[in-house]
Amino acid sequence: MTIKQRIALVTGASSGIGEATAKRLALAGYKVYGTSRRGAPAGERSFEMLPLDVTRDESVEAAVAKVIRLEGRIDLLVNNAGFSTAPAGAEESSIAQARSIFDTNFFGLVRMTRAVVPHMRHQGGGRIINIGSVFGFLPMPYMALYAATKHAVEGYSESLDHELRTMGIRVSVVEPANTKTKFDANLLEPDAKLDEYRGPRAAVGKRLAEMIADADEPGVVADTVLKAATAAHPRIRYAAGGRANFLQLLRTFAPAGMVDAGIRKNLRLDVLNVI
Repeated sequence: MTIKQRIALVTGASSGIGEATAKRLALAGYKVYGTSRRGAPAGERSFEMLPLDVTRDESVEAAVAKVIRLEGRIDLLVNNAGFSTAPAGAEESSIAQARSIFDTNFFGLVRMTRAVVPHMRHQGGGRIINIGSVFGFLPMPYMALYAATKHAVEGYSESLDHELRTMGIRVSVVEPANTKTKFDANLLEPDAKLDEYRGPRAAVGKRLAEMIADADEPGVVADTVLKAATAAHPRIRYAAGGRANFLQLLRTFAPAGMVDAGIRKNLRLDVLNVI
């Protein structure tokens, strides 16, 4: 009896968490197709790269169709593509900017899911793993839009898992804390800056840089993705790394007032000068 190699599709795989995940899955025996909106930079990889813009229906459909044409199936979809705004007050981003981040971080994930699920239903099973964030269950002041997209990912994923599990398809969310990637180098600056937020914006940005410098490597998240992908009885949520596990426990068991005070203390919000 021939055992078919499992096929994985990983979005946003040119660097960071996506690249680490694609490499880890390939090492575990998956045949991996990574995707990147800007195309693949030069260099040898253990996985193939496809052009894909998750904000364009035709691009999503073309990439999924190509994998199906080449392999006949997709066993694992990892929705990783995404970006964030730089720390700023919520009112410092225009509606157009809010739509832009949701179009990638949430609707891009929805587009990918809608394109892949029919094939998983036809083949009788599959796994979908969405890269969320601890900001999907904990508030992050001055990162409101990014946190909102990750809260949306949490709700969508849990509903989807209920809908699809009777068809042999399971959905999980992997929730990293801050991770050492180039993610922070590509933060979108708010397009409606106000003087009232100048001080807090700079201070929170500095604190965020400090946290990223002390953060987990992308491989920690990649290992968690593999764990979720291969679990006999997958959970809906997987915290990635020690800090994410601690925050998940804190959110679950600590009093709300204590969590609120801890967030403000960690970000030094109560000592900031506004201007």
